[in-house]
Amino acid sequence: MGALQVNTLENRRLENFLERHKAYYAYTGEIEIDRFLREILQKANEFVPSEAGSILLDDPMTKNSDDRLENELVFIATFGAHGEARLGKRMNARVGIVGHVYATGVAYMTDDVVDDPFFYPTLDLSDGFSTKSVLCVPVRIESSVCGVLELVNRAGPGGFREKDRRLLEIFADYASISIQNLLDARRAYEVAKRDGLTGLYNERYLHLRLTQELSRISRDGGDLSVLFLDLDNLKSVNDRHGHLAGSQVLREVGYILRRTVTDERATLTRYGGDEFVLILPGHNLQEGLEAAEAIRSAIRNATFLFRPYGFNEPALNLHGVITASLGLSSIRSHATPGASVEQQKNELLRAADTALYRAKEHGKDRCTAASLEDARIPAILG
Repeated sequence: MGALQVNTLENRRLENFLERHKAYYAYTGEIEIDRFLREILQKANEFVPSEAGSILLDDPMTKNSDDRLENELVFIATFGAHGEARLGKRMNARVGIVGHVYATGVAYMTDDVVDDPFFYPTLDLSDGFSTKSVLCVPVRIESSVCGVLELVNRAGPGGFREKDRRLLEIFADYASISIQNLLDARRAYEVAKRDGLTGLYNERYLHLRLTQELSRISRDGGDLSVLFLDLDNLKSVNDRHGHLAGSQVLREVGYILRRTVTDERATLTRYGGDEFVLILPGHNLQEGLEAAEAIRSAIRNATFLFRPYGFNEPALNLHGVITASLGLSSIRSHATPGASVEQQKNELLRAADTALYRAKEHGKDRCTAASLEDARIPAILG
């Protein structure tokens, strides 16, 4: 008997299904979710051999906590005939055996779907698969049902048996614990690489990502821009309104950066204090300048502290007070061709940092590209 072919959604889409409970940050796939789900279905099939099977989870992005029957369940992992075609398809929780198990949180088994009151044949009709028997058990996270593990058409003579239901329930409990462990690992990983105030990445992760991106470009080619940003006039806000106000301004700058820079490849970091560094893969110097100008304009036109903050401090509605100065470099313009990744990284950061100081010196609230000489100036960064 050959290895079981299990299909999963790609990791980028699977990440969305881990956005639940206390998992606040976007997960980037360092733990291989797809392989984890394949192992769950492979083991389930070893316990209870079947022609097909699936894992369906509710979508945290659209989940209705008040009325679970309004939720949709998404096929995120499958095996068996036509399994790959079902990936990503959605089922309303109001219909089908899967919906019944999700809504009630109770396992369900049937040996003849033709006469079953909960069976919903739409998917069979769309892909030609013939469902005869079904065994479904709920998948829980922190005691809350979030999905269903489904096996279809028991292999061998006869249909599913009571001992199959008990085995799959035990296994589903194990799978639920494993998913919870994955969530916990994800949270711990995210906390380690995030800035606690803004939710952006931190300096340590900046250096890791820049090294990874430069290694990729060294192998595959392309360009990349590094953008240094420093807020203008934040000290005056701190002096006049206190550091709680200043901290809230930094949080809101984080919101602005995430809203303005929508490229999924970008890495947004708080470097420290009121400095931010952005990595923009695929951006040449001119494209980097356009992105920098969009950020500068968004900050210049923003109204900060537009609602109460801190310990019920009243809104300050600061408009035109906070601006930003930005310096920019790119690998094709400011890094030595063929140099080591570490040297190129230092040259890029040095050039962008020097350009930032030039923007400050020339009146602030402006974007400045680095010159060719800026990469050769002794490093200011620690």
